[in-house]
Amino acid sequence: MTHVTSLNGLALHNSWVTIGTFDGVHKGHQALIHTLVEGAHRHNQPAVVVTFYPHPAVVLGKGPFPGYLTSPEERARYLSELGVDWVITLTFDHAMSSLSAQDFMNQLAEHLGIRYLVIGYDFALGRGREGNPERLQAIGQQLGYEVILAQPVQAREQPISSSQIRQFIQQGNLETANQWLGRLYAVEGIVVRGDGRGRVLGFPTANLSYWPEKLLPANGVYATWAWVGKERLAAVTNLGVRPTFASPLHYRFLEAHLLDFEGDLYEQTLTLEFVARLRPEQRFSSLEDLKAQIQKDIRTAREILNHVP
Repeated sequence: MTHVTSLNGLALHNSWVTIGTFDGVHKGHQALIHTLVEGAHRHNQPAVVVTFYPHPAVVLGKGPFPGYLTSPEERARYLSELGVDWVITLTFDHAMSSLSAQDFMNQLAEHLGIRYLVIGYDFALGRGREGNPERLQAIGQQLGYEVILAQPVQAREQPISSSQIRQFIQQGNLETANQWLGRLYAVEGIVVRGDGRGRVLGFPTANLSYWPEKLLPANGVYATWAWVGKERLAAVTNLGVRPTFASPLHYRFLEAHLLDFEGDLYEQTLTLEFVARLRPEQRFSSLEDLKAQIQKDIRTAREILNHVP
């Protein structure tokens, strides 16, 4: 897979293309991408995803944006795993938002040589979202591509959507979020030095410096898998402001206690996969009470993770 951030210099031919934000690359996205990749590769033609960063909702100010399910790099990696040949992450700005559907598709046709455009049934692009499926089909008659409409994937009698998954994650409902994603929700970061409080308590933690635009679950304690390279380790992860201590933090701290592990992880990349929320973050009257609760959390996490493939 090739990941680029501009159309400049591209001269593809007979490509199968889809367009969208694809934040999370969830089950609905995966079904559409399967249609794209299967069709393109059956004809020995390139499967191309055109996507954007920042999210249009951020640029256009359509209400508060809680955070991204995937960074541009994560998104490209997931798309690659689905068989996509090219991921083109374009910068979405006000200039792009003002383009008509015709102008935008002219650019794609020039650089990508579109043969088929695969889109969702409710897809729209261009100024005022005037580029709906019917309009894109009309443009396709001029530019020489055909439109394939992909049907939505539903759960709970509604289409799976990134916005709904974000709500589940913000609520700490990782079980449902993971079902809709088709995989465990993950947060990646670099292990940095903390204040050593976990080690003093007898439960050393790996403290993560994470991408600040990443959507984090609700504050609390979670059963997680921790990936260090290709090694997967069981972990209990705390996310919050440490209210038990004298000076609670003014930012959200993400730290993982890796079970049955000893070693130095500083400056290494660690990926946490969130399996289930054990409890909300809470303040304890003493450190002894906190330590007793951590022991309970470890037992509960082991039980949960023992039943997760």
